Amino acid sequence: MIRLRQLWSELRVSLWFVPSLIVLAAIGLAVLAVEVDTYVSDDLLRAYPRLFGAGAEGSRAMLSTIAGSMMTVAGVTFSITIAALAQASAQYTPRILRNFMGNRTNQVVLGVFVGIFAYCLVVLRTIRGSDGLVFVPSIAVLLGVLLALLGVAFLVFFIHHVASSIQASNIAGAVSGEAIRTIEHLFPEALGEHPGEDCDEPAPEIPDARWRPVPARHTGYIQRVDEAGLLRFACARRAVVRMEKAIGEFIIQGTPLVSVAGGEGAGGRSDEDTARAMDELYVIGGHRTADQDPSFGVQQIVDVALKALSPGINDTTTAVTCVDYLSAILARAAGRRPVSPYRFDGGELRVIAQGVTFEALLDVAFGAIRRNAAGNTTVLARMLSAVEAVAGCASRERDRRALARHAALIAEVAQRTIAASHERALVGEQVTGLLRRLGWEAGDSPAGPG
Repeated sequence: MIRLRQLWSELRVSLWFVPSLIVLAAIGLAVLAVEVDTYVSDDLLRAYPRLFGAGAEGSRAMLSTIAGSMMTVAGVTFSITIAALAQASAQYTPRILRNFMGNRTNQVVLGVFVGIFAYCLVVLRTIRGSDGLVFVPSIAVLLGVLLALLGVAFLVFFIHHVASSIQASNIAGAVSGEAIRTIEHLFPEALGEHPGEDCDEPAPEIPDARWRPVPARHTGYIQRVDEAGLLRFACARRAVVRMEKAIGEFIIQGTPLVSVAGGEGAGGRSDEDTARAMDELYVIGGHRTADQDPSFGVQQIVDVALKALSPGINDTTTAVTCVDYLSAILARAAGRRPVSPYRFDGGELRVIAQGVTFEALLDVAFGAIRRNAAGNTTVLARMLSAVEAVAGCASRERDRRALARHAALIAEVAQRTIAASHERALVGEQVTGLLRRLGWEAGDSPAGPG
């Protein structure tokens, strides 16, 4: 099942799958339109000569023109798409290319143009005007003209869509929406049984645990894990499986992917069998995906912000926009119940998972931006506002402590790098009020990695 889901995920972001479906639908429509023509009365066709009065040669010329123009427009559409991809990659980050490729509008528009071309080819083949046999599928020809007009409308819409889709706010909004959907899917995580609501619970005792590392059989990023299958595997072996790498992390072939303890019910299975079983439960590829990895969406927005803060671009507004959308992701994560890493079956520990946490998302979201926003009062102040907004959604003490730590770190950067004394004072007042609302005094800010 995990392989099918991964295949479907790859098909969704490909530029050929949806256009291929549209081409097949266009061919079916052409065959249907020609068949309908054979059952339509000639009286109806003669009643509307301006609509259905084209002869064989005129119909051929018209459909040939439409087919040729649609292929030309399809080439232009593809060129515009490639140009947009190149610009987005250079101006923002190469990691958003899959978002453009997976954009359903781009796929549908390209499919419409190629589909109209295929429709015209099929109808052209059925037109007869020589050897004493005359057949002109007038309804199919008229439908081809209507499809050509539809193609013109799609071209105008596509130009508008590309112009708006490469704007920084729309890019950040699309990535943010994808990350939020992933968070809503993962939290809470309904896998196995877990004894408590708080993922800070102490690790259960595993008596005489002898962990046997299971090496990875591929090199790449962990894209997807079948955690339900992992639990079934552990139950069948009467073992405990500990994930050594989280989704989104890079794994090298031969290094430990998971570790297994126990396994009295292994039935003599070798470590190679276990490695083969893990290979069926893990999907490892050459790039990260956002399906089970919300931190990847956060990282994409952070990359856009870092590019905006670079000396060669210095686009403060784009960086502020990215901070705003990052706060939306963090606010949604702060409002979700944390998931225990321990998976139980019948009261027995079976899986020790590695999942994303609010603190990890917070570090990815604000760490790099804070370090690169030195001296930028606007960005640092907006980051403090974002921390305050997220704090309104955070109820767990650990989450609020993490927010206070980042507020203190932002304050330290501001006091050290902002040149104007009055701007430093304004940021200092904002930090003092924020830390007080979080339950911390400015001089007693929590320590932690920055």
